[in-house]
Amino acid sequence: MDHSAPRSARVRAPELIGKGGWLNTGGRQYTVADLRGRIVILDFWTFCCVNCLHVLDELRELEEKHRDTVVVIGVHSPKFVHEAEHQAVVDAVERYGVEHPVLDDPELATWKQYAVRAWPTLVVIDPEGYVVAQHAGEGHVHAIERLVAELETEHAAKGTLRRGDGPYVAPEPEPTVLRFPGKAVPLPGGNFLVSDTTRHQLVEFAEDGESVLRRIGSGARGFADGSADEAAFNEPQGLALLDDDSVVVADSVNHALRRLDLTTGEVTTLAGTGRQWWQGSPTSGPSREVDLSSPWDVAWWQGRVWIAMAGVHQLWAYDPTDGTVAVTAGTTNEGLVDGPGGEAWFAQPSGLAATPERLWLADSETSALRWVEPDGSVHTAVGTGLFDFGHRDGAAEQALLQHPLGVTALPDGSVAVSDTYNHALRRYDPATGEVTTLATDLREPSDAVLAGDDIVVVESARHRLTRLRLPEEAVKVPDVAHRTQREATEVTPGRLRLDVIFQAPTGQKLDVRYGPSTRLLVSATPPELLRSGEGAGTDLSRALELDPAVKEGVLHVSAMAASCDDDPANEYPACHVHQQDWGVPVRLTEAGTGRLPLVLAGMDA
Repeated sequence: MDHSAPRSARVRAPELIGKGGWLNTGGRQYTVADLRGRIVILDFWTFCCVNCLHVLDELRELEEKHRDTVVVIGVHSPKFVHEAEHQAVVDAVERYGVEHPVLDDPELATWKQYAVRAWPTLVVIDPEGYVVAQHAGEGHVHAIERLVAELETEHAAKGTLRRGDGPYVAPEPEPTVLRFPGKAVPLPGGNFLVSDTTRHQLVEFAEDGESVLRRIGSGARGFADGSADEAAFNEPQGLALLDDDSVVVADSVNHALRRLDLTTGEVTTLAGTGRQWWQGSPTSGPSREVDLSSPWDVAWWQGRVWIAMAGVHQLWAYDPTDGTVAVTAGTTNEGLVDGPGGEAWFAQPSGLAATPERLWLADSETSALRWVEPDGSVHTAVGTGLFDFGHRDGAAEQALLQHPLGVTALPDGSVAVSDTYNHALRRYDPATGEVTTLATDLREPSDAVLAGDDIVVVESARHRLTRLRLPEEAVKVPDVAHRTQREATEVTPGRLRLDVIFQAPTGQKLDVRYGPSTRLLVSATPPELLRSGEGAGTDLSRALELDPAVKEGVLHVSAMAASCDDDPANEYPACHVHQQDWGVPVRLTEAGTGRLPLVLAGMDA
């Protein structure tokens, strides 16, 4: 039985348009017609989104293997206001080692033409310029690889395949000491250790924050233990002092925690397998046997190393006494929900700072500052959810941040927030409940550490550490509030049919060995929007009942499907999990649609 997508309706690929123009092409502009003869994979991404970063890494091998037939084009489609800034996209392309052309589409023009609804989304265009597949979320590259092989065979036979070099032109490397550094930690003697993320190294600086004492790591993307020269990291981020002579490193793309011996420079692996955690993987156990997912920061709190597990919207902890890791808070659902650790929702937690009473965290995708109590409960100081952000000071309940990545505990009990996309350092004082601005004109600050009366900021997009006097007075800034610039889908009040489309890749079938292989979870903001249809189930289609009294809101949809190789002769077929979370802004109107299709994989017939 053929489970592949029906090839009946042939849709011409819409034109590639974006006000920001093309990057990584040596200045050349491209049209769909220019790419005729190639298999084109459009990757709709935005640089804030960790799932998009996972897909960039998933695509690397496919790009290498099919470099003479496949052209990957990143279509940068911003969620936050800062991401619509051209220079920020230029920076992100270098920061994450994107080695294919990127179209900067700040107004989401191409996103709308291709009816994309989620970051990340991959669209495959055949050599004749027709759209043949669409996939939302992660875990689809094996399926696309199979489709590419089919298309290569089919179009080679038809004479419509054109092999050769692709349009990618590498930019000139810049000779800065650091390149998009991520995090820093003060060392016992007064020096600083910094994660030089884009160069896959750690750098130790003298007290001045400028003189380089040593580099740890080969500088090549990889996963290897050994001496300072031999060890390899892959976009290292967070750092925490474990004891006086060792530092824990959140090695984000290796999905691992590493340990640096400060005396010898030796690097070893504390936790992680190098593989990314997927739904159904163990959530606790011996630390070297459990998969992790994009650990972004680490902090020592209550006898354990707490981990901001950005890739699955959770907090985990590593216990050095028995060498185990375990989830401590979060359900893997993305959003902002407070409460007991096991029920809380996070959205890409990216920064941690511990005080004896609280573990503070920067929850980047909800533009929130949150904290965990010693009893494990989760609370929010600043931030309201996935769609509201801006730069607004004042009472915490109405203050706004924009995708903060770092948080620093200050001596007076307040916290400094590295408010990354606002290019600012902000302060929240629990005693007064007020948010103020300490400094502006920084460039994508991602962390800050105390040094005496000063604060040293990791100014990521200026590739340096910047020392500031902790000011007595806050800086006055004009209030700015934003909502994510995505047009709401107009839907009818009352009944709405939700269809998640999933077609197993060619040569695969749904994995039903252990019961249903699909899962659908639906909720809404505000919760009153849904009269019925919320909760978890196994059917990928569901009838929702929307309350006509609620004029607009957001439907949160999370879908998962597992497929396995369909070969009766193989006793151990390879299986793959496909998953995606959508936040769909909706507006209720009589003229709206009664059906909401979301493509997980395949084509909506």
